[in-house]
Amino acid sequence: MNAERIETVRRVALIGNHPPRLCGIATFTCDLYSALSRRFPQAAFDIYAMNDRPEGYDYPSDVVCTVAQNELSDYVAAAHRINESAADIVCVQHEYGIFGGSAGAYLLKLLDRVQAPVVVTLHTVLEQPNADQRAVIEALVRRAAKLVVMAEKGREILMRVHGVAADRIAVIPHGVPDRPFIDPDTMKPQFDRAGRRVLLTFGLLSPNKGIETMIRAMPAIVAAHPDVLYVVLGATHPHLVAREGEAYRDGLIALAEELGVADHVRFVDGFAAQDRLLDHIAAADIYVTPYLNEAQITSGTLAYAIGLGKPVVSTPYWHAAELLADGVGELVPFGEARGFAERIIALLDDPERMSAMRERAYAIGRSMTWERAAETYMRIFQDALLARPARLFRSDRPALKPQAPRLDAIERLTDSCGMMQHSIFSVPDRNHGYCVDDNARALMLMHRIGGSDTRRADELATVYASFVQFAWNGQRGRFRNFMGYDRQWLEDEGSEDSFGRSLWCIGATAAEARRHDLRRWGLHLFDQVAPHALELAYQRSWAFAILGADALLDAYPSHGVARQLIADLGRRLAARLRGTRRTDWRWFEPTLGYDNARLPEALIRAGRRLADPEMIADGFDTLDWLDAIQTSEGRFRAVGTDSFGRPFQAPLPFDQQPLEAWATVDAALFAEKVSGDPRWREVAIRAHTWYLGANDLSLPIASTDDGGCFDGLMSDRVNLNQGAESVLAYQFACCAMASLQEKASAGGRLASEAATS
Repeated sequence: MNAERIETVRRVALIGNHPPRLCGIATFTCDLYSALSRRFPQAAFDIYAMNDRPEGYDYPSDVVCTVAQNELSDYVAAAHRINESAADIVCVQHEYGIFGGSAGAYLLKLLDRVQAPVVVTLHTVLEQPNADQRAVIEALVRRAAKLVVMAEKGREILMRVHGVAADRIAVIPHGVPDRPFIDPDTMKPQFDRAGRRVLLTFGLLSPNKGIETMIRAMPAIVAAHPDVLYVVLGATHPHLVAREGEAYRDGLIALAEELGVADHVRFVDGFAAQDRLLDHIAAADIYVTPYLNEAQITSGTLAYAIGLGKPVVSTPYWHAAELLADGVGELVPFGEARGFAERIIALLDDPERMSAMRERAYAIGRSMTWERAAETYMRIFQDALLARPARLFRSDRPALKPQAPRLDAIERLTDSCGMMQHSIFSVPDRNHGYCVDDNARALMLMHRIGGSDTRRADELATVYASFVQFAWNGQRGRFRNFMGYDRQWLEDEGSEDSFGRSLWCIGATAAEARRHDLRRWGLHLFDQVAPHALELAYQRSWAFAILGADALLDAYPSHGVARQLIADLGRRLAARLRGTRRTDWRWFEPTLGYDNARLPEALIRAGRRLADPEMIADGFDTLDWLDAIQTSEGRFRAVGTDSFGRPFQAPLPFDQQPLEAWATVDAALFAEKVSGDPRWREVAIRAHTWYLGANDLSLPIASTDDGGCFDGLMSDRVNLNQGAESVLAYQFACCAMASLQEKASAGGRLASEAATS
């Protein structure tokens, strides 16, 4: 291999099981790690081990991080650690059962957050996956730079069942140790097997291994060759032990006694260390895999046997049918004890044929050594790294011309009840119904949509206002939030945030609606709702309530309750800032969250209404700090959702949400209005162009054909679903830019247009 190319891969994160956990994936991960480390000592290889029990395992120092299988937060934390390690490649050993969530879907939460290219080794490829299994595999296909399988059958299934392109798949045979070719008789004495013809099966004991088939074949084999010994090497699978103890092993022992072959069947219980295991294989004359299931795409035990030059008798599961095609073994139909007896007797009767099979198997094994596997993996890692697209700020600038507001995507999500929450791609997902959060936002937006869409916007406003009215639970003084598609409320009381957003939309409707009947309705409901806002306890709900009260005061300057709300909640917000702020953290709380720019905007609005210069100054200071951490290389970078729950730490870049860009546009334009500083207009334009492709991936978030918006920016792609929150956020930003355009001089251009010309 070209050493110069290799050196560019400096660090690899290996995700899988690891010893002392007992399973084939653990052994594979350990062997791959060892082979890569030996062959490429200039690179670092970090193991991220999956745990299937609360107490974990006593891992060696090679394991830098553990992930509890069913703890979603562990997957997110592991992704952060991988990113912080500056890993060049993430290599995953995939098996459905070792990751949490439906069909192991939790793994996707990790892979969505890592920034390095991903290579996935599929240890199982199903010909008939269920819906969850299919969804996981196809998500892995989208995320992975390359998929690795260990047999051509795996490639064929991926292409036929999942439509994966051939050039996305690599076939790397299961690695095997590189041991000398030796006579098995020289190894038998150490196991007290001298003078015996040894048949061997090894691996974790479980019913799908078909050991019963071989035990039932033993009476005929023993009758023909009384010196035969069948060795079953391996511990019972830990999950089986947890369910039923050693009942399965005891049943096999009883079967051997019943058939009169107990002296010819030897069970070696326990986990054999690598060198000891290889000695066991070296001492065998014939290796046997009587597995019962065809759909096994790889078998590490079979690969090891071939690598050490063993003739094999096996059922025709996929890996065996492929690997034994070169005359190194015999295939027997599933469950046929008689077939196993006949084939094994025939081999034992023909030493010359067995010797030729041994030599052929050993020759094939030389192409499967772990060193060869490590070299092939490294070539794939290197290709993935070289092919990685330049994600950050590509030179090919996207078109940044603002789009006019439009209703197409809004109407797609709206029915006679209201606006639905979520979409699968652009198709509304009725499973998740409605929420007052989105209908409140939609109601506000309708007052800002103009031009040829004015009439339709006013019609839709009635639909959204009706939803907000129905959501109000006057008996509790709270808004309900979530409603099923059957129009049944799923709760009597929603979150404080949904209360705050609802009050915001009511105040905005009272001040901004074009129809006087809607303005009267908004004022009427505001008077019922506003007194309850003083009971709110959370900062964002205070901010939303301040925005609503401030909007109302534009139309009704003497409204006493609105003014009281601003005074009370504004001072609470300012006090919260004073309690948390420190030299390097000019913010309202120890962590960053969602809708961040609403907090400084609300404080500036409250200070302006109260003529409080200190409050205004604090609002500008926090907005300035937020702008600094949301700017990267001159472009807007929204605080990612991965940042949540990390006290006093710099934000993480993914997942970036459309809501953040809209909040920043609004806050910055209001800051310009108050201060007269044109810098804030540039901040607003920068946040708006995030939707159009001026972001970390240089990919548009907005669907300019219909005014839709995708649900977020991941580490490597756009989330292609188009939910209500995202669509509304983009349309609000479009309305803000349209208003800005109207204010521009007749011959002028937006700064964003000038910057791209």
